[in-house]
Amino acid sequence: MSYKKEKIHSLNGLNFENITTPKLQQHSKDVLTNGIHGLCFSPYEEGQQPGDQLSEEQIRRRLQIIKPYTNWVRSFSCTEGNELIPMIAKELGFKTLVGAWLSDDHLTNDKEIESLEKLCQQGYVDVASVGNEVLYRDELTEKELLVYIDKVKANVKNTPIGYVDAYYEFVNRPKLSEACDVILANCYPFWEACHLDYSLLYMKEMYKQAIDAGKGKRVIITETGWPSQGSSLGASHPSYENALKYFINAQTWSKEDDIEMFYFSSFDESWKVKAEGDVGAYWGLWDTEEKLKF
Repeated sequence: MSYKKEKIHSLNGLNFENITTPKLQQHSKDVLTNGIHGLCFSPYEEGQQPGDQLSEEQIRRRLQIIKPYTNWVRSFSCTEGNELIPMIAKELGFKTLVGAWLSDDHLTNDKEIESLEKLCQQGYVDVASVGNEVLYRDELTEKELLVYIDKVKANVKNTPIGYVDAYYEFVNRPKLSEACDVILANCYPFWEACHLDYSLLYMKEMYKQAIDAGKGKRVIITETGWPSQGSSLGASHPSYENALKYFINAQTWSKEDDIEMFYFSSFDESWKVKAEGDVGAYWGLWDTEEKLKF
């Protein structure tokens, strides 16, 4: 990946080299209060993890916390209580991007797909995702994934159907891009060891590649974010201030250029440490106690 190495130190009159943390906090709060396009929804409370049954109460409480700030909410699964997320979200006035979680467990996949189709048919889904990063995790082949996508498209009408993965998967897999109604691209400069100073330009390049792969199709950035704590990855350094700067840059670009973007994530979730290392617990705008970080 190549990108133009011009540092991003200022935005909307703010000089990021000299700005104090309190001013960063206030500007981040102003950006959030003015509204962002979408948030990836984190339903799991401290001590919970995928596999645990979610309650209606915790889903409703967390959706009500984020409701003043975003129009769209994205969910990742359609079983174990996750199927309640789009139902409650619609009741509260959100638009929904709803995903079926796919893996190498085909029996569970069938349950996820069946539930996703039902939610679509009942009108709870504005955009449907058949899987999330299952190719990246190497748990399904492209051929197996395309079978699932085709099945959902055959059974669901009037709902855009796509698949979520890293932007480059759509570049490298033209059959996948062709099968999707909408390109659902994850764009993470952090995970590609990009320095914060170049991260916005890098994400714009990622987005451009997804646009090119889609050949005119709608493209949504389904995940982007920056952890507020944890270990560095190459030139990517997690910190409270860097997380705020990235949030401000990303959301300002989203609003100015009318980019559909789901920020990752709403709440910190400690269970993610198992898969991502120590940074996994610190992607949220709110902490594990549901308090806004800024």
